[in-house]
Amino acid sequence: MRTRTGIWLVGACGNVGMLTIVGARAMARGLAGSTGLVTELKDFHALDLPRVDELVFGGHEVSGVSLMDAARAFTRRAGVLTDRLLDELAPDIDAVQADIQPGVGGAPVRTLGSPKRSESRAEAIGRAQEDLRTFRERHDLDTVVVVNVATTERHCDPQPEWDSLTALRKALDDDRADVFPASVLYAYAALDAGFPYVNFTPSVGASIPALDELARARGTVHAGRDGKTGETLVKTTLAPLFANRNLRVLAWEGYNMLGNPDGEALRDPQTRLSKTTSKDRSLRAILGDQTGHSSVHIDYVPSLDDWKVAFDYIHFEGFLGAKMAMQFTWQGCDSALAAPLVLDLARLAAFAKGRSETGSMAQTACFFKDPHRCDVHSFGEQFQLLKDYVEDALKSGRNKRAI
Repeated sequence: MRTRTGIWLVGACGNVGMLTIVGARAMARGLAGSTGLVTELKDFHALDLPRVDELVFGGHEVSGVSLMDAARAFTRRAGVLTDRLLDELAPDIDAVQADIQPGVGGAPVRTLGSPKRSESRAEAIGRAQEDLRTFRERHDLDTVVVVNVATTERHCDPQPEWDSLTALRKALDDDRADVFPASVLYAYAALDAGFPYVNFTPSVGASIPALDELARARGTVHAGRDGKTGETLVKTTLAPLFANRNLRVLAWEGYNMLGNPDGEALRDPQTRLSKTTSKDRSLRAILGDQTGHSSVHIDYVPSLDDWKVAFDYIHFEGFLGAKMAMQFTWQGCDSALAAPLVLDLARLAAFAKGRSETGSMAQTACFFKDPHRCDVHSFGEQFQLLKDYVEDALKSGRNKRAI
């Protein structure tokens, strides 16, 4: 007997959410291959992961745009999709649209489509949980994985209330906006309801101790944060080269250009700080004392749309003080890099939940710039953690989800 898994996307009609849904349905209908999905590598074939064609999609969206309109607009601006593909998938896209509800966010929390209505944070969490339960019951799902692919939030300074579940619940009772940005609201809603939560954004999400405590108490899992799709993926692959050859990095300067709505949001200095902090942390963790000057710059370039361009300059010192340099340029469709990883993470989260795992999924560190509860930042070492997890599941005979 197979199980059925739902994926509830926060930001369902954004570029990443839309492409995740369209890509999965295209695969299910045999209209697209699985290139880009890590969980389709042979290392994972023996695991009882949810099949892509079994996945059922729903979500929250605050923009008011429909899923099909978002897909058509993306096709015109960025390519990747075609109108012919969207025409073939129209019934699938329309079916998912019926499960996309108005989202939660802002201060005070407001509901899209009813701008005069405001709700407390506790009410917003309750509404999100009701939407999740309704979605699960309507489709007879075994579990629902909540994945945050919304626009990056402004940087939030750590709050004392994040350190314990008791303090966090008190802040919820007090309706504290500073303690509950939207990503924390969604993480709380999902975990408190017993659903896995994945934070693909640099926002706070479930990265705080109080929500790890909640996940363990409710018998579920979480993973995050900030999906590692482009420049940082290259950085965390290259940086060990310098560390292991004892080459001192004098400077590592990264310059990024992005033109989609995420790039526009990052024009705000406090929002950009959330992103640049996570992008720089892994480099410093790998290089340690060998780290010289490093910085990350992100500029909004509208004409690039979803085609992100990154240029990195690495100035390093070798034997006898010889100064040398390395440069690389990365260009990729940001959402096409991210969408398959969203599917990977949802499949792995459903698998972990089915094995009765709880707390942070440290084995998924290779998918993130700033992984929860994992001090390993080298991509090679992170991927080995995932392979070790798979090997352990196979050896122990616990490679099946509970039914």
